[in-house]
Amino acid sequence: MKKTIVLLFFGLIYTNSHAQKDFQGMAVYESKTKTPDLKIRMEGNPDAQKIVEERMKKMFEKTFILNFDKSASIYKEEEKLDATPQGGGGMRMMSSMTGGGGTFYKNVKDKAYVVDKEFMGKEFLVKDSLANLNWKMEAETRVIGGYTCYKATAVKAASKTDFRNFRPKREEETKKETDKPAEEKKTNFMDAVEMPKEITITAWYTPEIPVNQGPEGYWGLPGLILEVNDGKTIILCSKVVLNPKDKVEIKAVTKGKVVTQKEYDETVIKKMEEFREMNQGRGGRGGMEIRIGH
Repeated sequence: MKKTIVLLFFGLIYTNSHAQKDFQGMAVYESKTKTPDLKIRMEGNPDAQKIVEERMKKMFEKTFILNFDKSASIYKEEEKLDATPQGGGGMRMMSSMTGGGGTFYKNVKDKAYVVDKEFMGKEFLVKDSLANLNWKMEAETRVIGGYTCYKATAVKAASKTDFRNFRPKREEETKKETDKPAEEKKTNFMDAVEMPKEITITAWYTPEIPVNQGPEGYWGLPGLILEVNDGKTIILCSKVVLNPKDKVEIKAVTKGKVVTQKEYDETVIKKMEEFREMNQGRGGRGGMEIRIGH
């Protein structure tokens, strides 16, 4: 009898550990960024102007899939057929800076992440440590998709290479530009925006799904993060499937030039400055002009 109980006990431990090892989940997230009033003008090409405007809107509304287990996850934009042309180099650059493209792998056990990035025709493999946000746990609750969620807030440095963090310049600053003679006005998009030093993050997580995971690089809460809001971008979970029939291999990508996040950011910022100077040198003639309204 004792032998039977002992065998049953160890059998339950093995079954539970095996189930934990095989546990996997899938979550769908809708990402929407509030966009400023963009006024786009492409000289001599009204059809291309419409295409660019439509593409600008699409860049700020994306769907992502998060596949996760107890220790790791992969977060990737949902693939969609799109017959719309990419546009010029400036459009491709901005598109790569709005959260899309590549596979974001993070391992909360090792506190590390790997993400492949394509920028200006080059492939990078960014490897670095996960940011350890100082989450402030709140008592406020709400229900998202049938799950009871708890609120948490944190403040983090704004990424200079994430286009979603850009804010329109203050009205008095843009007015100075507007008052200038037409031939002296700047036509570069980067001259109409600025980057905040910090942004406040509000997250909603559910302990009912006890994994230390979330969308993009967010993690560190005692439950799956179902919503993230930074005041401009909202990433909201629209669907959760636990232990799906079709398992996904959760592993880091390996293709691209290996760099740290700092090295990648420096490369992007340098290219942005080069693009800015090049565009200003043309004086806006024969190219694309983007202005931000208030």
